[in-house]
Amino acid sequence: MLIIQGTLFMSEIINNTPFGSSELKKIKQDIYCYDLIRYCLLVLSQDCSRIQGGWATISQLTQILSHCCVGLEPGEDAEEFYNELLPSAAENFLILGRQLQTCFINAAKGEEKDELLHFFQIVTDSLFWLVGGHVQLIQNVLQSEHFLHLLQTDNVQIGSTVMNMVQNILQINSGDLLRIEAKTLHSILDEVIFKLLSTPSPVLRSTATKLLLLMAESHQEILILLRLSACYKGLRNLLNKQKPGIEFRHEFRQLISLLSPKVYQEVEEQKLHQAACLIQAYWKGFQTRKRLKKLPSAVITLQRNFRSKRAKILLKLKRQKEEEENRLQLQLERQRAMRVSREIRLNMLEIVHPGQVEKHNREIEEKSALIIQKHWRGYRERKNFHQQKPSLVEYKAAVTLQRAALKFLARCRMKKKQFAPWQGPRELTDAQRVELKQHVDDYVRRHPSSQMSDVASRELHSQAQERLQHYFMGRALEDRAQQHREALKAQINTNIEQLMKAPTLKEAEGEEPELFLSRSRPVAAKAKQAHLTTLKHIQAPWWKKLGEEAGDEVDVPKDELDIELGTLFIGGTKPP
Repeated sequence: MLIIQGTLFMSEIINNTPFGSSELKKIKQDIYCYDLIRYCLLVLSQDCSRIQGGWATISQLTQILSHCCVGLEPGEDAEEFYNELLPSAAENFLILGRQLQTCFINAAKGEEKDELLHFFQIVTDSLFWLVGGHVQLIQNVLQSEHFLHLLQTDNVQIGSTVMNMVQNILQINSGDLLRIEAKTLHSILDEVIFKLLSTPSPVLRSTATKLLLLMAESHQEILILLRLSACYKGLRNLLNKQKPGIEFRHEFRQLISLLSPKVYQEVEEQKLHQAACLIQAYWKGFQTRKRLKKLPSAVITLQRNFRSKRAKILLKLKRQKEEEENRLQLQLERQRAMRVSREIRLNMLEIVHPGQVEKHNREIEEKSALIIQKHWRGYRERKNFHQQKPSLVEYKAAVTLQRAALKFLARCRMKKKQFAPWQGPRELTDAQRVELKQHVDDYVRRHPSSQMSDVASRELHSQAQERLQHYFMGRALEDRAQQHREALKAQINTNIEQLMKAPTLKEAEGEEPELFLSRSRPVAAKAKQAHLTTLKHIQAPWWKKLGEEAGDEVDVPKDELDIELGTLFIGGTKPP
């Protein structure tokens, strides 16, 4: 109780301290550090009947809480302050508002109602002050179920107070109205329109008209919703049937004009214009960011091109300077050579006899003429060659095409000869027949045949027939022997595979041992002998095994081999 009184005493301190001063910030910081704000929230969540002073104390606590939270710098606990403490305070204010609304409706006396209404206005003002200092709470307040219950009241005074608070909140920041859920937005619009059309109180209708006009003017989406939605179909006709009061006639007419088709068309055009401006702004921003992003590479490219161009210009100037120097050097060399040649000519003229000067000059002229002719002919031949070069290229191309065509035709003729049908031998002429017969006669004459009598030929024929018959008979016997050998080899391979895959005697079950009974008496006798040898060696006393080795064979009488010759074998089955 003393803490509550101390907290209420802080209200006077906060009110007497100048707003925005450093002293007030220090007081708020101390209140937050001593957890008095949490204590106020805890007290507000209690039953008002248990608190001394009742609603008066609670209303003062709401004022203290809202003033302390606005302009406070939480420091390290900023996340907890903004995410937990402020939403909890706003929710507590709405809960207190609902409780005051219930007490106001249930109150019987007029003085008590006025007092509760005063406390309700203090709570709503505190909530508005808190939301005005922290606009992020607007969305939480509008989406709260307690706020919807407060808005849906039938009392004129409570309803006008709540709608005035909503109007003031939307004037601070109306953007959060579109961030709430569509269902909640429809509920708020439905309640405001219901109060506008169904309430006889001019005060409540005036407040509802101003609030609806503010919502429609602030957001074109809400205006389009009121104009086109099936839920609000016929709203304009109902508004035209209403008789507005003098206090809100101007706002009422503005609302009707906003809902008219002409204004809606203007709003649509304005919306399209704004959308186009927004798209252009985004596009220009994108282009600008793209250019700025490419600016370093563009500057590098520009510098590279400039340096390359400057290098080319310097190289060109250097080459021009070198060419000029070479030209001057060549001119000097020519002048020097001309001077030297003239000196040589003068020296020659001094040496040559005066009678031979004319002859010497004539020889020099002939040499000069030959040099000039040589250079001229070379120039003329080079010029003719360059003129004839396209014709030469065309000639080579024609030769290449002709060669390829001839090769192709030759391949076609060869294919025709290969796949042509046989037409038989060509008919011989009389001269060819005579010549061929002469060649045959000459060959027979050069290679005479051996003479044999008829009896000798028949005897030779009979001998050949006998040898051929003997060969065929022996071949049949050899084939049968070969087949027998291959069958035996196949049987042996099969028996070996069966023995390799056969289980041991311990693992054998049922009729598996009978599958390895032999049909061969020698094999069965050998198996029986080996078996009896092993048994005798195992059953013999130890003193008989002293002189024997493990590999020695034991003699078995022949009468013992005659009994049960059907024994284990490496393959086959025992005959029935």
